Amino acid sequence: MEIEKCTTLEDAREKIDAVDEEIVKLIAKRNEYIKQIAHFKTSVEEVKAEDRISDVISRAREQAISLGLSPNLVNDLFVRMIDAMVESEIAEFNNAKSF
Repeated sequence: MEIEKCTTLEDAREKIDAVDEEIVKLIAKRNEYIKQIAHFKTSVEEVKAEDRISDVISRAREQAISLGLSPNLVNDLFVRMIDAMVESEIAEFNNAKSF
């Protein structure tokens, strides 16, 4: 991971804003894949995929640790993101099955 050295507060804030923008884009990209996945599943229980969720969160926690980041922070972010995306996937699943 390459981090540029900032020379001013404004420079650091600009870099943070750029990272935040990329984070939001990546979350949106992830959500689009989640919607696609809904079309491969056959039940709402399959959509919920508790084992998969555990694996995703576990990998995220391990990556956080390897990057010197709080695994609890990453865990909390992923739990919230996944909960919202499961809701989105269920809606997509239900819409796909109604046609």
